[in-house]
Amino acid sequence: MAILQFTHASILNSNAQLLVLPVNNTGIVLDPVLTRAKTLFPDNYSHYHRACRDGSLNVGSCLLNKRTREQVGLGISSNGNQPNYIANLVISNHPYHPARIRWLTAALIDLQQQIIPLIRYQGIRRVALLARPLISGKPRDLVFNENTTVDTLALDWHADTLPLLTEYLQDLPKLRIDIHIPKSIDL
Repeated sequence: MAILQFTHASILNSNAQLLVLPVNNTGIVLDPVLTRAKTLFPDNYSHYHRACRDGSLNVGSCLLNKRTREQVGLGISSNGNQPNYIANLVISNHPYHPARIRWLTAALIDLQQQIIPLIRYQGIRRVALLARPLISGKPRDLVFNENTTVDTLALDWHADTLPLLTEYLQDLPKLRIDIHIPKSIDL
């Protein structure tokens, strides 16, 4: 059973072995934390951007990337808190479009299936998830889709995102998952 912990600390200072970064499938990052992660982990960004460019990255999927260690230069981390893996959770089809419940659910299922071998065979025990792209600062908008059913565009933290994260991540064995939320949300 995984232990979910909520924190306001920066995800980029985390000592997690696996970072989970919510992204879109266009290869464009607008969130300041994701932009900083792009420069800190250029191998992950080039892998992610290449998958977006050739169309192999679908919304509702997870692109797991094993990081390559840099041996020389300024990219070397002396504090040892660099992640071994980065999971790009594809939750949107455009940087300005918010995540939807069905996309987040599919991406979490894909993440769950990819993380179990890492737990069993690679000894992954600490995971950090960036929650800010999963939370909308705007009121919920209702949109009618082609089936004339209501589809919520913006996810609410307490009603949508938190229950989905709990449902799909809590059953993972032997993990501590730090969920990094914005300071506007109380712990």
